[in-house]
Amino acid sequence: MMNDDFFVGWGTLALINAGLAQGKNRTGLNWFLLSLFLGPLATVILLFTEKREDSEV
Repeated sequence: MMNDDFFVGWGTLALINAGLAQGKNRTGLNWFLLSLFLGPLATVILLFTEKREDSEV
């Protein structure tokens, strides 16, 4: 039972990181996948990254 809760929490964190990444003009899918492996470390990295400027040509 506890093991299922761990995976649900880890997946929820990955979704939160994807949304955070999109808010900083980064690819949400890439950060979601990265978060599945790095977990809370990916969150810390995202918190300290700068927001990308919109690159409209």
